[in-house]
Amino acid sequence: MFFLVAVLLLLGMVLGTVAHVPVSFTVLAAAGIALWLGIFALRERHARRS
Repeated sequence: MFFLVAVLLLLGMVLGTVAHVPVSFTVLAAAGIALWLGIFALRERHARRS
C-alpha cells in the first residue's frame, strides 16, 4: 500500500510536466501506466482465487 501511495505522489508531481513534454511521450507513459495497472489487477485476481 505504501508503494501505491508513493507512486501516486510521484505521478502528481510528474503531471505538472505533461504540458511541457511531447504528446508522443505522454501517450507512451500513459500506455505504460495502463499496462502496469492491468498486470497488477490480473495478479490480484489470480492471488484471490488461489
